[in-house]
Amino acid sequence: NIHHAEGVDRKLDVERIASVIRSVEPDLVALQEVDQKVKRTQVVDQPAELAELTKMQVVFGANIELQGGHYGNAVLSRFPIARHKNHLLPNIDDSEQRGVIEAEIKIPDLDVPLLLLATHLDYRADERERLASAKVINELAAKHPDRPALLAGDLNATPDSKTLEQLEAMWTRANEKPMATVPVNQPNKQIDFILYRLTD
Repeated sequence: NIHHAEGVDRKLDVERIASVIRSVEPDLVALQEVDQKVKRTQVVDQPAELAELTKMQVVFGANIELQGGHYGNAVLSRFPIARHKNHLLPNIDDSEQRGVIEAEIKIPDLDVPLLLLATHLDYRADERERLASAKVINELAAKHPDRPALLAGDLNATPDSKTLEQLEAMWTRANEKPMATVPVNQPNKQIDFILYRLTD
């Protein structure tokens, strides 16, 4: 979650985000809270800028029109992105519109593309929208039973939540023991996850 590239020091710095990404030499990155040509972030196309700075391919999923541009999620990939589609997720009680990027990644030595789902779920205490979104995400993955798959993002849910329980009917958490991701200064709980699904 890059908070539209604004750090805790309130400085906008896309290069700083790119530097963190480059430092771990990732194959795939799921990004949330990304601005594309939005006035508050100096009309910068953040997905394109991050792709250029990291030398990775990018796809952007616009969920909200904002200040002349768009706001949503993005995926960076070191490998070719064969296909992608952004799906809007259920919206309950007129909340912030959420989405999930569905991307097929061509991985060397894999017979079929890797399915990557990248998302950012609702933050409210009421789990209804997260549970509805988890159902949609599971249904999307179920359409491609032959594909190894990853689900990554800010799920705004803890390991013991009903949302994770529902997702784990299909997915396995990459980390068995919780790894704290929030609050940013002194993390004490995990709400950001990578989950995987293998094929038979």
